[in-house]
Amino acid sequence: MSRHIAAKITGVAGYLPPRIATNSDLEKVVDTSDEWIRTRTGICERHYVEPGMAASHMATAAANELLKYTDVKAEEIEMIIVASVTPDMMFPATACLVQDRIGAKNAWGFDLSGACSGFVYALTVGSQFVGAGTHKKVLVIGSDVMTSILDFQDRATCVLFGDGAGAVLVEPAETEAEGILDFMNDIDGSGGCHLYMPAGGSLHPSSHETIEKRMHYVHQEGQQVFKYAVRRMCEVSCTLLERNGFSQYDLALVVPHQANLRIIRAMQERLGIDDSKVMINIDRYGNTTAATIPLGLRDAVEQKRVRKGDLVLLVSVGAGYTTGGILMRWAY
Repeated sequence: MSRHIAAKITGVAGYLPPRIATNSDLEKVVDTSDEWIRTRTGICERHYVEPGMAASHMATAAANELLKYTDVKAEEIEMIIVASVTPDMMFPATACLVQDRIGAKNAWGFDLSGACSGFVYALTVGSQFVGAGTHKKVLVIGSDVMTSILDFQDRATCVLFGDGAGAVLVEPAETEAEGILDFMNDIDGSGGCHLYMPAGGSLHPSSHETIEKRMHYVHQEGQQVFKYAVRRMCEVSCTLLERNGFSQYDLALVVPHQANLRIIRAMQERLGIDDSKVMINIDRYGNTTAATIPLGLRDAVEQKRVRKGDLVLLVSVGAGYTTGGILMRWAY
């Protein structure tokens, strides 16, 4: 059964810190090589923040760019949802910091933790308020400083991630032929042990012991995550298409989470869609977690790969495990 929502994306923007870390740069700090990284991940370079720049700063930059792009005043924003696994601090919420910095004095908001599916989850949630008729302008942001939780002694994980932020504006859709047509989100908590950060929460608060044991970094079992991501991204994509009366041939663009090029290609092969319909920018940005999909949408708009009326699919899998998918008619 479809879940049409009377909400649409009316603008998208992003921010990437200017510092670029190439595979060659990483060769100097960890036992790896450009060839090893390229062949196993598809990544050539990624962006890193400078010391002192946090998730809120990137989120604010993306939000300001979005307001400029859409010609919307900050005072018009009614809600801000920030998806992140690297908030500035446990509290206050990053959304509070962004709200203050952009001057959105009439907005309320909160943070959402869905890992790599965080943006899709946040977009699903924000769209409900717009679709219900209670809000007219909702700002949905994905922002992560993944370098703040990377172990640069672990070559299997440190090469995968980059820093970045992306934001979209969600407004009411005028007709059922535009905007968000359907969504599908789920979790499988049994996979939580395969991708996680052990310390920093209430179970293992920060201590000399947690620091010495390197528990404040990303821990991942790559093969387990790979298998799950390929299967679930394909299953969610097929379900969304089928229950709305579409096939893969109707899609103009798929914007998948950018975790690993091999995951994307395996999903693409199972779906039976060609390269022209898959947005890929992992080669330039790496995995920016909650920012990958909005940055993909931004790049698609800039490259004129999506036009008004196109059928667009967003799909992701992240730590948790979390899975998210959104099917939409592009509205501008």
